[in-house]
Amino acid sequence: MKKEVSIMDAATIKRAITRITHEILERNGGTEDLILVGIRTRGIYLAKRIAARMKEFEGVDIPVGELDITLYRDDQHFAKGQDPVLNDTTIPFSIEGKHVVLVDDVLFTARTIRAGMDAVMDLGRADRITVAILIDRGHRELPIKADYIGKNIPTAITEQISVKLQEYDGDEKVTLIKNGEE
Repeated sequence: MKKEVSIMDAATIKRAITRITHEILERNGGTEDLILVGIRTRGIYLAKRIAARMKEFEGVDIPVGELDITLYRDDQHFAKGQDPVLNDTTIPFSIEGKHVVLVDDVLFTARTIRAGMDAVMDLGRADRITVAILIDRGHRELPIKADYIGKNIPTAITEQISVKLQEYDGDEKVTLIKNGEE
């Protein structure tokens, strides 16, 4: 039996994005040489929201790219004769010498972020890469951490985090899904 527990609603998500935005601006010393790259799928919408908040606060349009990491994953294996489904990576600007902020919805094992870093490095030499995450749930398999975190939610390995964003899901919430009887 599964049980869903509400973690964040639309207002809480908005506050977390505002806080992440301020932290990025503070650590970067403003918007100079800053670009955001959202990891498909929900990371793209979060990156666009952060860029919109930066525009509100600083009056500057921050470039936002979209990254598909499918071919960079080391934990997804495709059956013989089965091709992976690829989505476009859209980064229509140079990352050379820039501060790239990789944005995603949930940080779990860190394999997605590692794949994102590999993909970014194949595009050029960024000055630095940092990571912005809406939810950090722990259970790393790789020594990678988020630099900007909306909310830390310690979870059991058997639990799941569900992030829903209006732009993609038609709903706005984060829930913890508990499996088994409690």
